[in-house]
This record gives sequence, structure tokens and C-alpha cells, in this order.
Amino acid sequence: MTHEEYAAILKMAIANEVESYEFYKGVSEKATDIIIQKMFSQLAAEECGHQKLIEGFLAGDFSTMRFHESADYKISETVDKPKLSVNMKPADAIALAMKNEEEAMNMYAEFANASVDQEQKKIFQDLSVMEKSHKIKLEEYYVNIAYAEVW
Repeated sequence: MTHEEYAAILKMAIANEVESYEFYKGVSEKATDIIIQKMFSQLAAEECGHQKLIEGFLAGDFSTMRFHESADYKISETVDKPKLSVNMKPADAIALAMKNEEEAMNMYAEFANASVDQEQKKIFQDLSVMEKSHKIKLEEYYVNIAYAEVW
């Protein structure tokens, strides 16, 4: 992968983080449930942090990424991706966010697999783990909201 291709991927990743931030912020502002508001507000703040982190990588700061691997229960892989709507139910909004994180996780994993440079590979692996942690957090919320009757 050339430096230009790598930079283009990071710019796309930044755009994805901005899009996720805007979606999460919008949901937090429109939600009537205080728990949903708080959860999506927190996710928006994390996406903003991710954007700044990736911008640092684009500028050449690769030293700050370190993530722990989380258990993946693969709940989002069993859910269809809902269409974005202003009238979404909380479970659908979480399902959409969960699927978006799953797609980002898979994209970064594919970039890691395609990378020849070990430092570059590590960055994409870490980005994939970062997105996976969001997916797992959203899966936990999804199970609690979509299957509330179990409680």
C-alpha cells in the first residue's frame, strides 16, 4: 500500500468517525429516554476522540494506539441493518449503530490483512479492535432494549 493509499484510507476513516459522531449526537438530542440520550451522547464523544486519534495518525503520530481485545458475541451479525429514519425506535437506532460499527471493524480488519508494513498492519488491527469495542457495547445495549421481556 502506498503512502497516498494509506492516507486516503485514514481520511475515509476520519469521515466515517464524523458521520458516526453526527448520527450518535443526533440520536442523543432526539431521544426521549434518558438512558438512550446518555448512551448515544457518550458514543458521540468517543467518536470525536477517535476522529482526533486518526487525525494524529494521518499527521504521523502512531505511538498512542493500544487496545485490549474484547470478547465478541457476534450479536450484530444476526441483526439486519435498519434504514435510517427520524422516527426510529430505540432498538432500531442501536441496531443501526451496531451494524455501522461492525462494518467499520470488518473494514479495518481487511486493511490490516492487506497491509505489508507491520506498523501499518498494527494500526489497522488496533482500529478494528477499537470499533469492535463499540460494537460489543452496543450489542449489550441492544440485548437489554430489544429483548427487555427477558428481564
